Amino acid sequence: MVSTVFLDRDGVVNELYYHQELGVRCAPFTVNQFKLLPRVPEAINSLHRSGYLVILISNQPDIGLGYMTLDDFEKIKQKMNKELIKAGAYLDGEYYCMHHPEAVIEKYKVTCDCRKPNPGLLLRAAREHNVDMQCSWFVGDYISDIEAGKSAGCRTVLISKKGQNNSVSTGSVKAKPDVICANITEAVQHILQTKIE
Repeated sequence: MVSTVFLDRDGVVNELYYHQELGVRCAPFTVNQFKLLPRVPEAINSLHRSGYLVILISNQPDIGLGYMTLDDFEKIKQKMNKELIKAGAYLDGEYYCMHHPEAVIEKYKVTCDCRKPNPGLLLRAAREHNVDMQCSWFVGDYISDIEAGKSAGCRTVLISKKGQNNSVSTGSVKAKPDVICANITEAVQHILQTKIE
């Protein structure tokens, strides 16, 4: 079995995009809005050199919600992978949940077990890649990422500005990350320095 670092995508691998028409910062809807965050390829390479698989786990409901097209989604995926490869990095797998209970496209209007905070995508990735979940981590920037990781049996890292811990004071054990880091570089440094017994 292999140790794995699961990464959320938006806010961890790439920048969140401010959509003025919606008044929110969230996933990019077009390829021109996609921008890889600094030092992401280096972080992924550090994990690979230490023997970890690196697998992306991401909720992507925006097709179903009518904010983007499947073609735009595929173009964003292609750009992300091209930029990683250009920098000498790669992902071992990508898993996406397209569902949302309020989707306007009927086939995506599903209450599923794969949409975080549910652990379905993590458990599927674990089966398909023979992952030892007790020796693995999930790095995300939302409490739903932390809850999914905890439910799947991983240790968790919340990406957040230092000192901003209000988002995790929910009282739920599943919502409390093992550590809070400012970015993926700090997260990877912590993971590589932490021995899991």
